[in-house]
Amino acid sequence: MSKIEVGMKAPELSLVSTNLEPLRLSKYKGKNLILHFFPLAFTSVCTDQMCTARDEENDYTQLNAEVIGVSVDSPFALQKFHAENKLNFPLGSDFNRETSKDYGVLFEDDFMGLTQFSKRSAFVIDGEGIIQYAEITDGKSLPSFEKIKAILSNLIH
Repeated sequence: MSKIEVGMKAPELSLVSTNLEPLRLSKYKGKNLILHFFPLAFTSVCTDQMCTARDEENDYTQLNAEVIGVSVDSPFALQKFHAENKLNFPLGSDFNRETSKDYGVLFEDDFMGLTQFSKRSAFVIDGEGIIQYAEITDGKSLPSFEKIKAILSNLIH
């Protein structure tokens, strides 16, 4: 796993959307992108993270930003999670764990017998594909939505 740092070129995405199409970084060229990695759909903190991102859509739109939620769940589980939470942004299945590895957020330690899921984290990628913000949380707390918005605000001014 590589360590992603501010100023680096963002790794390409290897994700499958809930409509079973590839999600690629190139689709977002010219826009700011927020990648929200979350461990597992249907868990309380993960649901909070995705619903907070959903509720801040207007802020992100004004900051020329879009969101992608990323987890190792199958695209079929993410379809249900997306619908139940009325999410207004795509979810990407990282079922093969490639994107989580590339972004350095694949949790490989044993957690209650489970391994190989994404650490709760957030990355802001500018319209040129450069990492402008990287945060990996302790897993129990949400990424700083205020810091994300501050970074995005600086990118458009």
